[in-house]
Amino acid sequence: MIKWAGWLIILYGAAHTLGALLLEGAARHAGAWFSGELWEDDLANMSPANSALWFSLDSFGIPLVVIGLMILWMDRRGIVPPSFVAWTLGIWTLVDAVILLLTPWPILLLANILLLVGVRRARPS
Repeated sequence: MIKWAGWLIILYGAAHTLGALLLEGAARHAGAWFSGELWEDDLANMSPANSALWFSLDSFGIPLVVIGLMILWMDRRGIVPPSFVAWTLGIWTLVDAVILLLTPWPILLLANILLLVGVRRARPS
C-alpha cells in the first residue's frame, strides 16, 4: 500500500506540472520567466506569465513528486514513512477539494488513505 501511495503521489504531481506546462500552455511563458520580466510583477495582480509560473513550475506538483519519491525510497529500505505525511497531505487535499471541487483531488486522497493504512499495517502492534 505504501508503494502504491508513493506512485500515486508521483503521478499526481507530475501530471499537474506537465499538464500545466503542456496542455494548459504555461510553457509558452518561459521566455518571460527567464528574462527577469516577473521580478517586478505584482502578486496581487498577476500577469498571465506569473500566473502560468505559479500554476506549473511553482505549484505543489514538483514537491509532490519529491514526496512520492521519498516514500518509495523509504519503502525500498524498509523504513515506514511517518503518518504525519499522509495526515498533512490528506488535510491539504480535503481543503483543496472544498475550494476546487472539479479537480482530480480524489487521486491524492486515495494515495493518502493508502499511505495511512500502509503505515498502520507496517507498525508493530
